[in-house]
Amino acid sequence: MLASSLAFIDGSVVNVALPAIEHSQGGGAEGLQWLVNGYLLPLSALLMFGGSLGDRFGRRRILVLGVTLFGVASIVCGLAPNLTVLLAARFAQGMGAALLMPCSLALLGAAFTGAARGRAIGIWAAAGAAMGAAGPVLGGWLVDTVSWRMIFGINVPIAFATILLAWRYVPAGTNRHPPALDVPGATLATVGLAALTWGLITGTGSRGWAAPAIAGFAMGVLLLVAFVLWEGRQRQAAMMPLGMFGSRSFIGLTLLTLLLYGALGGLLVLLPYVLIQAAGYSTTAAGAALLPLPLILSALSPLMGGLAGRIGAKPLLVMGPLVAAVGFLLMLRLGPDAGYWMGLFPSLTVMSAGLALAVAPLTTAVLASVDAAHTGSASGLNSAIARTGGLIGTALLGTVLAAQGAALMAAFHVVAVIAACVCVAASACAALIRQEPAKPR
Repeated sequence: MLASSLAFIDGSVVNVALPAIEHSQGGGAEGLQWLVNGYLLPLSALLMFGGSLGDRFGRRRILVLGVTLFGVASIVCGLAPNLTVLLAARFAQGMGAALLMPCSLALLGAAFTGAARGRAIGIWAAAGAAMGAAGPVLGGWLVDTVSWRMIFGINVPIAFATILLAWRYVPAGTNRHPPALDVPGATLATVGLAALTWGLITGTGSRGWAAPAIAGFAMGVLLLVAFVLWEGRQRQAAMMPLGMFGSRSFIGLTLLTLLLYGALGGLLVLLPYVLIQAAGYSTTAAGAALLPLPLILSALSPLMGGLAGRIGAKPLLVMGPLVAAVGFLLMLRLGPDAGYWMGLFPSLTVMSAGLALAVAPLTTAVLASVDAAHTGSASGLNSAIARTGGLIGTALLGTVLAAQGAALMAAFHVVAVIAACVCVAASACAALIRQEPAKPR
């Protein structure tokens, strides 16, 4: 839980510090996008590869390696003299998270069986939600009272405690039949996503879709196509076995995940920035304003998971994104003079309820959509797709982050409408899912 909390905290705390980091380090809209995507890029591309490394070399060893890398990179982030060093350290944080996240959940799953495993994973998920809720509030307070650099200091004692506990209590574990490592696949995925992201950030920024942006985007697409072709040749040794996509349900769930988390990821980067820059919130207040999201998710997700087990996941996956779309549209009421309780709180509450309808059933449906041999790969790929959605969503925010004052609020409203439309498209993707028969009471 401590290991995973590093990734959960860092995924939320940096968003509230973006204005302060921009004021200190510069970089403009593109710099802000890379502060987020420099972390998401290696996490998206290497998440499944990190799980393979754990299977081959021992999960405890790779977990400790990932936590160590994350902790050292956090120290470098806090001490970074310029934006270039900060971005390089953010990339290293993403690599560390890609190593520790799959190993932490795999260790937990191996340590428990039956009903105890379900309870353990539930506690793990609740702890992650709690850390995700505390991160922006604590981070905002540190930015307001000390410095943005201190938000990265939060990670250091957690990393130190994780390493001590792992060496003391987690069995080393070995695999007598370690899988082959798909290094070419990991390389193609990472470089392809990097080129695609660079093209999107450059194209939607101040320089527009000039030749470099088009070339970067095209190169990214070609490399990702090459990645898919390579994975097809590797068959069962692939990092992403293409056999999973023989299921129509899995295709629909993958598209739903990409769209839903793309809308959510882009908006969660933009919302605290808009609250601080255009609505006059302090950094602490902007962090606290987001609390309904993790609190509602942690309270309702277990209930929705149980409901999906009784009635099937498909109805909830159709309804959830539609409710979230209504929440996004309610954000049109947010303005410089709108109070929190009448302006932002209703929209966040509705959006969070919609996400709660979808998140737990989505995980259940992904595991049910493939055969037993592919459940681990399907879960890892779905997590990677979710982060890729956030990566792409953030990469498309260049024009909005470059706006100021009233223009920033107007651009935010446009993004809210687009996010609502994307959620409607995600709901439509649920039509591809095969409905499971309802279980008798």
